[in-house]
Amino acid sequence: MPMPGFEEYEPAGDCACRGCAQRRRALARARAIPLRDGGHPAARGARRALVLATAAGVVLGGGGTTAVAAVTTPTPTPAPVPVPAPVPAALDDPSSPQGGRTPLHGPKGGPVGKPGAPARPGAVRRIDRATIINRAKLWLDAEVPYSMSEYWTDGYRQDCSGYVSMVWNLGTNEWTGSLDKFATKITKDELLPGDMLLFHNPADPNNGSHVVIFGGWVDSTRTHYVAYEQTRPNTRKLATPYGYWSNATKYVPYRFNGVPGGILPDVPEVPEVPGVPDAPGAQPPPAGAKPGDATVFPGADKFGPGKTNDHVAQLGRMLIERGAYRFYPKGVADRTWSDHDQLATAAFQRAQGWTGADADGIPGTHTWKLLVEKQGKNIPPTVAAAPGPGGVRAYPGALVFRPGQSNEAIRALGRQLVKKGFGKYYTTSPDLRWSEADRRNVEAFQRAQGWTGASANGYPGPETWRRLFA
Repeated sequence: MPMPGFEEYEPAGDCACRGCAQRRRALARARAIPLRDGGHPAARGARRALVLATAAGVVLGGGGTTAVAAVTTPTPTPAPVPVPAPVPAALDDPSSPQGGRTPLHGPKGGPVGKPGAPARPGAVRRIDRATIINRAKLWLDAEVPYSMSEYWTDGYRQDCSGYVSMVWNLGTNEWTGSLDKFATKITKDELLPGDMLLFHNPADPNNGSHVVIFGGWVDSTRTHYVAYEQTRPNTRKLATPYGYWSNATKYVPYRFNGVPGGILPDVPEVPEVPGVPDAPGAQPPPAGAKPGDATVFPGADKFGPGKTNDHVAQLGRMLIERGAYRFYPKGVADRTWSDHDQLATAAFQRAQGWTGADADGIPGTHTWKLLVEKQGKNIPPTVAAAPGPGGVRAYPGALVFRPGQSNEAIRALGRQLVKKGFGKYYTTSPDLRWSEADRRNVEAFQRAQGWTGASANGYPGPETWRRLFA
């Protein structure tokens, strides 16, 4: 059969098929070494040959066993080019190329041309977990675009390892091959917000490696966690399966050596509070308690409207672990008491079968004990929530809309998307199982509301749900 002719082409930037994704990765590698960084003009021919070879592989076989079959099984007429199944490129394949170790602002240094001082693993700056997460949110709020060659105004490279370098407040831009020198390997059970999950692939460090900041568990099953990461098109925060969407078993948890320890740094043990009925005396710490967490009830006066302290944040984190994720739209609890905390506490209390004043949403001794010692019943999901006022269904919670989930709320969501004119990614009628088609349709609806970044990630939150069913 005559060999087909090839010419260079540029696939659509949003095409998610494997052929186009492979083509974009090939182009990224071919362009990865600019002349100013040591590339040589003679390399252009080799890079062009790589691009053409990649295109040939896409056209002849689409990759994998299909190409082998085309060679070993001759046919009288050319077989049609197979169409690979779409893959969610933004989720399943970060393919995040990265730069090497560089000073702040890059090899040329900062605005005055002086490179930053190199970071030394043995002399890291101390930093608490609250600061780490707040630094992670800086780029999230700014929607910093991904780049392996550009540097943000703070001096850090705008790729995945530059982001972690910024979050940990290192003195240089590290890469996935060096970040572990600033940290200690831990287990999955020891993960706390501010730790990192690292996949370094020595065989393909530029395109085969990735790193994210661990933001906390989504629920008590510990199958999904909140990941802060720098990836295309910009910084995002997303509930992510452990350890990641792809190469899950290769992601290794690490703890930054600059963290003094625990979920909250340097929090002293809370003594008995006289005059507060719910405050007990000192108790031995429960098994599995994390350093820095208050194991004894700090007193009812620490909770309620107008209160801001570390105990409010600890309460929120414990509630999220017990199924209260839907009450915290951003997936993270903070130090200031809000309606989210009261609603989540009341839901946990009702899950124990309590009513009236015992389920008022303000934690007491018994509520705190059950949360700290991981006893009692978890907050049940509201998958089959009945319609609320005006016929609008109650939001069933974020955990309902995740890979692997199957329930009536997903089908109700899909039908409402179609009704609203946002069902173009469905190839069949919406069903019970969460799919990439659901996520892409939700994302289209969110973007139609004018939302961007993490607010348009394709996973419905309370406001998305309310507008869909309004």
